[in-house]
Amino acid sequence: MKKKVLINGALGHMGQAVLAALKAADGDLVPAVGIDLQTGDFPGALFASAEAVDVPFDIAIDFSRPQATMAVLELCLREGKPLVTGTTGLGEAEMSRLKEAAKTIPVFYSRNMSLGVNLQLALVRAATRVLGSAFDPEIVETHHNLKVDAPSGTALMLAEAIEGARDGESELVFGRHETNKRRDKKEIGIHSLRGGNKAGEHSVYFLGTDEEIVITHRAGSKRVFADGALTAAAWLLDKEPGFYTMENVISM
Repeated sequence: MKKKVLINGALGHMGQAVLAALKAADGDLVPAVGIDLQTGDFPGALFASAEAVDVPFDIAIDFSRPQATMAVLELCLREGKPLVTGTTGLGEAEMSRLKEAAKTIPVFYSRNMSLGVNLQLALVRAATRVLGSAFDPEIVETHHNLKVDAPSGTALMLAEAIEGARDGESELVFGRHETNKRRDKKEIGIHSLRGGNKAGEHSVYFLGTDEEIVITHRAGSKRVFADGALTAAAWLLDKEPGFYTMENVISM
């Protein structure tokens, strides 16, 4: 039986990418409900808010903004349905709410749904362990000129991967225009570039004496993230309540 998908942010860039991926897959997941403040064409019921949704769905896929994510989370809790969210920019309060909700429904969260990026994370952890303090890590991320949050959620994931794999404390440094001092060994530099229509590029530089290693992932389009979200949704449908990430999907 076909499973009805609710897309939060249905008319946005990522919402449209998810819709296109669903149509191309022509599988068990079908678009049935959309939520967006904008008006436009959608192959199902379209609502202006999560509170207004009054038709059935089996799973929600969310690429929106923190406030909208929290609203669709409450809808999923009310209906007892699983949620897949790739919204970035969530703060501690929002993350705590997601994890609390995961005690009642299955919740899947990833700041980047790409299989390639999750492989990059594993490579960055390995490189950090091998290279140690002899190399200085710097992260550079580039996105289109419409992206709101900076640094990107993926850049923060990469920084967390370095922090988790290295010995000693770490300090995230977002650009260096406000500092006038030498680089400290505990620093992880993060730099954000915005322009054009670039879907996303993340490079982690390990800068040593007379040598450097760069681990880069480039997304050619938002389709890679939409495909990852559909993979996560199909995986999540039969899961018990819990808080899941892409690591859970890849390890299966």
